[in-house]
Amino acid sequence: MPMPPHNRRASRAAVAALGAAGLIALAAAPAAFADEAAPELVIGGIAPIGGVQPGSTFDLPVTVGNKGTEAAEKVWVTYAVTRGLDFAEVPSNCRTQQVRSYDEMPERWTAVCGFDQVVEPGVVYTPERPLRAKALDRAFNDELLLRVDENDPGADENGTLPVAGTAPAVKLVEAQATGEGSARVVIVPVTSVNTADYQVTGAALRGRVGETVPMKVEFTNAGPAWVMAKVGERSARVMITPPAGTSVVKTPGFCKAKGEAYECGMSQRALNEGGRETYTFQLKIDKRVAHARGSVALSTEARPSDPDKSNDKADITLDVTGGGPTGSPGSSTGGSGGSAGRSAGGASSTGADGTTANGGNLAETGSSALPITGVAAAAVVTGAGMLVIVRRRRAQSLK
Repeated sequence: MPMPPHNRRASRAAVAALGAAGLIALAAAPAAFADEAAPELVIGGIAPIGGVQPGSTFDLPVTVGNKGTEAAEKVWVTYAVTRGLDFAEVPSNCRTQQVRSYDEMPERWTAVCGFDQVVEPGVVYTPERPLRAKALDRAFNDELLLRVDENDPGADENGTLPVAGTAPAVKLVEAQATGEGSARVVIVPVTSVNTADYQVTGAALRGRVGETVPMKVEFTNAGPAWVMAKVGERSARVMITPPAGTSVVKTPGFCKAKGEAYECGMSQRALNEGGRETYTFQLKIDKRVAHARGSVALSTEARPSDPDKSNDKADITLDVTGGGPTGSPGSSTGGSGGSAGRSAGGASSTGADGTTANGGNLAETGSSALPITGVAAAAVVTGAGMLVIVRRRRAQSLK
């Protein structure tokens, strides 16, 4: 049957359930009044799905029951799958929509199927042909949300325009088996056999004693699988240890001190394939420490889906330029460069050895120059000599 989309947001309370762990009954359909006859639709008939191979297809068998005392004149069944899954073929009495992530819910595909037929109390029904899903290359720990309604739930305003299916329409038929379910909305986990390569990238820092420099390190999910942490579960964590001789002036979000290191989490519980988190600290270089070296590393809990451990840790190096073992005080000039070349007060500092921290370090370019104090002294001596010559010439002209 044709089903024009409604321009209203689907119930967030039901859709927000997408992400709960396990097979969860989220909302039983309450009767309006205890003594009033009404339909009470429930959905079920499907168990957790595991061992799925990326690229394969599989059926989504469901049952629809009516535990109420009144028949439902029409029913709508909604299938919503997270971004590792898609629908292989869609009947013409269903419409699909891609919904972007919002309200901390992951991106997903939905298929809403309308059945223009009566669902009697006490009878269990099932689609005559189950909806078919497929696992994408990024499939891993995905979820299927199932929902049954007496009214068209409409389209989600955060999604693309709904598209009607092209496969032959299906209808509901009486199911031979029991198991009509007990709730209007349920969540089914769908687990695929896949891997996700977590990687970290270190940093090479350079600056003078007294300067504040940025330290930027990264975490990357190199895929091929995307990873969605279950509700209540901790996502991946990154341990960051700054080099010795430095102090942290500013810490990025999702990071907290843990001893001499910092434990950093993720901004979202879903880590898409190719996605990354960047952590930028501001470090003050307090003193020169020979061979100072920090690190960025994944936390040590077991990750069977990440077999490559060679990229789980990286170095953070520090090259302290100019000055002595504890640095030189130097003077300050009002440079306009980036934070990498500024002192803790934000100005570009110039040291007593003639090197400028704000991108003008002559020692770094291989140029040779006198120290600033030497240049100034030479200028004073030269000026004094010129003054003596001028006075002598004036004296001779008066003779």
